[in-house]
Amino acid sequence: MSSQSFDLIVIGAGPGGYVCAFRAAQLGLKVALIEKRATLGGTCLNVGCIPSKALLHSSEQFVFAKSHAAEHGIKLSSVELDLASLLKKKDGVVTKLTGGVAALAKARKITVVTGAAKFVSPTEVEVATANPAEPQRLTAKNIVIATGSAPVELPFMKFDGELVVSSDHAIAFDKVPKKLIVVGGGVIGLELGSVWSRLGSDVTVVEFLPKIAATYDDDIVRNFSRLLQKQGLKIEVNAKVTGLRTDGPIKVLTAEREGKVLEFETDKVLVAVGRRPFTDNLALDKAGVVLDDKKRVKVDDHLRTNVPGIWAIGDVVAGPMLAHKAEEDGVAVAEWIAGKHGHINWDLMPAIVYTDPEVASVGLGEDAAKAKGLAVNIGKFNFAANGRAIANDATDGYVKIIADAKTDKILGAQIIGRGAGELISEIVTHMEYGGSAEDLARTVHAHPTMSEAVKEAALAVSKSALHAI
Repeated sequence: MSSQSFDLIVIGAGPGGYVCAFRAAQLGLKVALIEKRATLGGTCLNVGCIPSKALLHSSEQFVFAKSHAAEHGIKLSSVELDLASLLKKKDGVVTKLTGGVAALAKARKITVVTGAAKFVSPTEVEVATANPAEPQRLTAKNIVIATGSAPVELPFMKFDGELVVSSDHAIAFDKVPKKLIVVGGGVIGLELGSVWSRLGSDVTVVEFLPKIAATYDDDIVRNFSRLLQKQGLKIEVNAKVTGLRTDGPIKVLTAEREGKVLEFETDKVLVAVGRRPFTDNLALDKAGVVLDDKKRVKVDDHLRTNVPGIWAIGDVVAGPMLAHKAEEDGVAVAEWIAGKHGHINWDLMPAIVYTDPEVASVGLGEDAAKAKGLAVNIGKFNFAANGRAIANDATDGYVKIIADAKTDKILGAQIIGRGAGELISEIVTHMEYGGSAEDLARTVHAHPTMSEAVKEAALAVSKSALHAI
C-alpha cells in the first residue's frame, strides 16, 4: 500500500474543494485533491449548475425560434427539436469545463487522486483506487471535507432512474416525456421543469408549501408564478405528495390538499425536494468528527470541525447549498490554513433561479425585514420602463431594493426579470462595502442598459425615480 504526505488533503473536487486546493497551491502548500468521479468539478460541473444552464439556454433558443423569430423578421420554414444534438451540446459544455479544471490543477502541481476516500485517523485517509487490492494512503496535517450533497429521496418513492428520477437523471432524458410531474417548487425543480416544458412536455409542479420559490417575497412569487404559468407550467401549491401507483400503462401520482385527494397522470416524476449533506462512507468516526442534528459536519465560524486540523466547507456544513458559497468557504479555509486572514460574508450570498424570467436575491427581503420589526423603505422599478428591456423584449419583472428607513443602508434586494442573476452582483458589491441606496443611485450606469433599472430602483427608495411616477 503506497503512502504520500501533503500539507493539505482536500476530499471532494466540486467548486468548494477544487477552489480550496487551487488557493492553497497558490499560497505554496503541497496539495492532494481526491475525487471519486473520473472528472473534476463535482455535482455543479458534471450534473448540476452547468449542464442545467446549458439546457436552459438551448431550450430558450428553441422557444425563440418556434414562437418569436418571425416578429424579428426571421422567417423559418420549420422548427424541429433534435434532442440528441441538444444533449450533445450540453455534454460538450461539461467536457470543456471539467477538462479546464483538470488542466488548472495540473498547472498548479496539485496531486489529483481518483477514488473514494475514507478516514483512517485524524491525519490520514485511504483512497479506494481502480485496483481494490492497492488502496492509497495519504497523510496531512490539514484535511478539508468538501464532499458536497446528494438529492433527497422520498421514503415512499425511491429513485429508479426511469419513472422516479433525480436532477441527475433529468438532465439526460433520451426523449421528451409527454407528461412530467416535478415534486418541489424550488430552484432545481423550477429550472428543470422549465427546460422540459419548453421542449414540449406537459409539466406540473407540485409544491408542499403555500408558494413556489419560498424564500422570495410574496409579490415576487406572485409575479413569478403568473409568468411561469403563462409559459405553460402548471403549479399546484399546498399539495402534499402521498404516493405513486401504476394502473396498467398509466402512472398516477397522488397528493393531498386540505383533505382532498389530487391525482396526476405522468410519464416521469422528478423529485426535487432538496439535497442532503453527503458524508456517506467517509468513516468520520475514525477521525472523531462530529455531525449536527441535520447530519451536517459541525463547524465553527472558521469552518473548523471539533478535530484540530480537519475542516469542512460547502454543502456538508450549515448554510445555503450554493456553489459560490462553497467557493468562498474554500478560499477562506485555504487562507486560514496558510496563516492568512480569510474572509467570508455569509449574509451576502446571492441566490438565483435561472428560469426565464430569472429571479435573484441578496440579503433581506421586504417580508423578512418587516418580520424582524425593521423600519424599511422600498424602491421598485419596472423593466417595462427601461429602454434596453423594451428593445430586448424583456419587459417582464422589476428590481426591488430594501433599505433601512433611518440610515438608507441597503439591507437586501430582489429582482425578477431577464438577466436578474447578472444584475444582482452590483447590489451585492454595494452591500459588501456598506453602501446606501443613495450611493447606488449616484453611481453612473451606462445607457441603454438593463442595469439602469437598478439605479432607478435605488432612486425610488427616496421616491426620486426619474422614469416612473
